[in-house]
Amino acid sequence: MAWVTDRRPQGAGLLPVVVQDADDGTVLMLAWANAEALAATERTGEAHFWSRSRDRLWRKGHTSGNVMLMAGIAADCDGDAILYRVRPRGPACHEGTRTCFGETDAPGILPELATLIDRRRGADAASSYTASLLAGGPRRPAEKVVEEAGETAGAALVGTDDELAGEAADLLYHLLVLLAAREVPLERVLATLRARRAQASESA
Repeated sequence: MAWVTDRRPQGAGLLPVVVQDADDGTVLMLAWANAEALAATERTGEAHFWSRSRDRLWRKGHTSGNVMLMAGIAADCDGDAILYRVRPRGPACHEGTRTCFGETDAPGILPELATLIDRRRGADAASSYTASLLAGGPRRPAEKVVEEAGETAGAALVGTDDELAGEAADLLYHLLVLLAAREVPLERVLATLRARRAQASESA
């Protein structure tokens, strides 16, 4: 298994679980787990919890698809709380935000946007711009990336800061659409960046 259990919790019954993004340390949510949830998490490598309201085991992302892949797990020094370090495949919050604490920073908004773009696949192309871009394969999104890259470069040279920010946002959106058209998940790009960062750190 690709992740390691650092310390086993000593407490009995339900324990609070702090869920943290393994890559940037952002706290994503707070949930609860018991021995059954912890065992399921260790067995599958995906975050499982115990629902207090429904009194049953649940796997994060079972209905939404926003699963959390485990990168590490540990108990605190007293053994009465658990830390899940995860790599989420979508928003952590049921309201669609990256975290349950209302954060909308860049590392979170890009996965949220990628998820939204993917959900537009197969929608009515006449009423959805995203669906119209995806309908014909990667060619049209690729053309838009080239177009938006030129406009971004132009704004950087002669535009205002607001114009540059707007063009950069357009470029990022169309790049995510292009990835979706090729069925290359954003996480694959992020994993490539993480690998390059690690290589750079090793060679520094």
